[in-house]
Amino acid sequence: MGQVSVFDVIRWLGWTLLVLAALYGAVCAGLYGLQRRIMFVNAGTRPDPVALGVTGVEVLEVRTADGLVLNAWFRPPPSGPGVAGGRVALFLHGNAGTIGHRAGRIAPFAAAGWGVLLLDWRGYGGNPGNPSEEGLALDARAAYELLRLRGYGADRIVIWGESLGTALAVRLGGEVHAAAVVLEAPFTSMVDMAHRQYPFVPADWLLQDRLESLLRIPRVTAPVLVMHGSEDRLIPPDMGRALAAAARDGRFVLIEGATHNNLGEFGVVETGVNFVTRKTRP
Repeated sequence: MGQVSVFDVIRWLGWTLLVLAALYGAVCAGLYGLQRRIMFVNAGTRPDPVALGVTGVEVLEVRTADGLVLNAWFRPPPSGPGVAGGRVALFLHGNAGTIGHRAGRIAPFAAAGWGVLLLDWRGYGGNPGNPSEEGLALDARAAYELLRLRGYGADRIVIWGESLGTALAVRLGGEVHAAAVVLEAPFTSMVDMAHRQYPFVPADWLLQDRLESLLRIPRVTAPVLVMHGSEDRLIPPDMGRALAAAARDGRFVLIEGATHNNLGEFGVVETGVNFVTRKTRP
């Protein structure tokens, strides 16, 4: 058996490093190319309220500034527009599923005397378009403007975000007036989430949709409620605490026993309604 020279070892190490670098580059390139498919997980069919047994809602078309027509469900408050009475929650849902998967949220709002507008994002639930941070920001703004056109004053609209939707709620809340902003299981930024989920990749360089809620939340002038499940393994509650602390008027509520996906089963609508009622009582 022949001897292995130092040059052979160096050559082998060089080729090994090149192969590892190529594999790492391929992984980074793959994550870059697929990041929006990972971030925005839509269900392809338009939800039908009748088929789902949802009553009392009006199916609306929300027209965005860039020309898309999106599906939404609207359950008005009993008092109607233009008069004192119940609020309207503009509900911005998370990254998976459609408004059909949030149908259970309608009844608690109605029981509290509130209305609710549930919006499906572009590319979700049969809607046209492709999801992106800028696109979803246009969607949220269009839904808010639709409520204003229907006669609901800014002091009656509560911007309510869930998971991914919290980033759009914070962004919208920093651009418009609202009675309050309510956040369920929010994250500080998508960069922070990427570092948590993929610590081995340079997320700062690769991310197209950064969703910087921690930087934006000081612009929100309305009261902010942050609710987070104590057993959330996807988004750590410390991110929610950080957002509440950075808000001008923020409150953090830890929901004991709740995970990321079941906050609706722990009375968060009632908690949010009580918060807004206290904060906006004359």
